[in-house]
Amino acid sequence: MNRWLPQPLFSLSLWLVWLLLANSLAPGQILLGGLLALALPLFTARFWPDRPRPRRPLQILAYILVLLWDITVANLTVARLILHPTRKLRPAFIRLPLDLGNDFAIVVLANTISLTPGTVSADLSPDRRSLLIHVLDVEDERAIIARIKHRYERPLQEIFAC
Repeated sequence: MNRWLPQPLFSLSLWLVWLLLANSLAPGQILLGGLLALALPLFTARFWPDRPRPRRPLQILAYILVLLWDITVANLTVARLILHPTRKLRPAFIRLPLDLGNDFAIVVLANTISLTPGTVSADLSPDRRSLLIHVLDVEDERAIIARIKHRYERPLQEIFAC
């Protein structure tokens, strides 16, 4: 099983993303998405020397739900800031200290931050101990760091046991 399906969760994710992007449940799309979801992990397996091993896979669902909620709220907040500018924006770069020890978890955190409107991860320090983030409107730098650590970094530490 492991030989034909080296990363089952990755395959499932690819298949679901394919169906979402195709915006169709036509049999052809289901089949093509399934074939790609099986083939891509087989062809890319050699590029994953240290495969991520989630320790708590069910917590991934909770993480995704929190992320989707935060993306929705951030979209509304950014739209309000742009469409009804009542004050001048305060963009800034923030250095986020990292407690994650797993490279894959750091990548997931950086992508999570970039997926949330109003923030983008810009640089990872060479020692992998901090992440440079650009924030559209900074009122309290410490509050932003605390929020990211609480909502994203801690759950990733539990998911990947790092």
